[in-house]
Amino acid sequence: MAKQKSGGSGLMSSAGLMRYYDADKRAIHLQPKTVMVFGALCGIVILALSAGFGLWP
Repeated sequence: MAKQKSGGSGLMSSAGLMRYYDADKRAIHLQPKTVMVFGALCGIVILALSAGFGLWP
């Protein structure tokens, strides 16, 4: 049967999570809808440019 570790292993892992979430608060947050709209607009612009320059298949 496996032995359970006694000690502060729970405290160490929760301290790591706290540092991770503190660092995440400073990051740029974008909604998934914004990323999808930006990608669709980029695709439309690329198709329009390729059609305008005669590269349309």
